[in-house]
Amino acid sequence: MILWFTTLQIVVAIAAGLFCAVAGLAGRRPSDFSVGALALVEALLIVQIIMAIVAPLTGNPPSGDPLEFWVYLVSAALLPIGGVTWALLERSRWSTVILGVVALAVAIMLWRMQVIWTVQVA
Repeated sequence: MILWFTTLQIVVAIAAGLFCAVAGLAGRRPSDFSVGALALVEALLIVQIIMAIVAPLTGNPPSGDPLEFWVYLVSAALLPIGGVTWALLERSRWSTVILGVVALAVAIMLWRMQVIWTVQVA
């Protein structure tokens, strides 16, 4: 995968996660901004899914286990959808904290996917 794009995704996911977690701990309910931050993470994940489908066709398959890569990618793509849906249904400050945790979990998954794609893991 393209390192700069994955780095951008990780930075956006961390920023969204920190924003949501701080807002939730400060007692704020999910705002349009916090939900939008997760929507941006999801949009970037959709782009990465397209890139992951096209990359092997251009001769750039994952260096590590492709099954592990796809499990992380699908999980990372479903987490923001679940978190945003729950936040919109519940509208509590704790749902905002959960949005933050979801975004940070996605950031970790993205880092792991980058490792799998570029480095042979044992």
